[in-house]
Amino acid sequence: MQVAKDTVVTLEYRVTDSDGELIDEGKEPLIYLHGGYDGIFPRIEEELQGKEVGGVFDIKLQPEDAFGDYDAELVKIEDRNLFPDNIEVGLQFERATEGGDDDGELYTITDIADDKVVVDGNHPLAGMSLVFSCTIVAVRAASQDEIGHGHVHGDAGHHH
Repeated sequence: MQVAKDTVVTLEYRVTDSDGELIDEGKEPLIYLHGGYDGIFPRIEEELQGKEVGGVFDIKLQPEDAFGDYDAELVKIEDRNLFPDNIEVGLQFERATEGGDDDGELYTITDIADDKVVVDGNHPLAGMSLVFSCTIVAVRAASQDEIGHGHVHGDAGHHH
């Protein structure tokens, strides 16, 4: 079966940066619903469209095709007294957005000095080119439930 809209695709993968440094060794296969459901980067979907089980691909994603460009405006310096005592560099937290009707933005604490805390709202991989090396290990037709919900169900997928 070929990768096409409304198929469930299972990929073995690993991700490196443009220098070949390992970012994600892909210990668990990636299973997603193909066809514009936002389960994987659109550029990878384009590359896999029409391919079959056993296909092996290296797909280089520029920052705009992956986690976006680095935005210096998302780095903020906050007063230390706004945070609990037990914070440390690397800690992530969600900050509510205006309107509060969706998920907040994720920030990472990147520095703590005296009475100030530096927080960064960029994804840790923002600004990086990434190389996805993947092998298609399975393709199956999606169920009507999966198509209706826009994501994979079952053993490795989403459960309701």
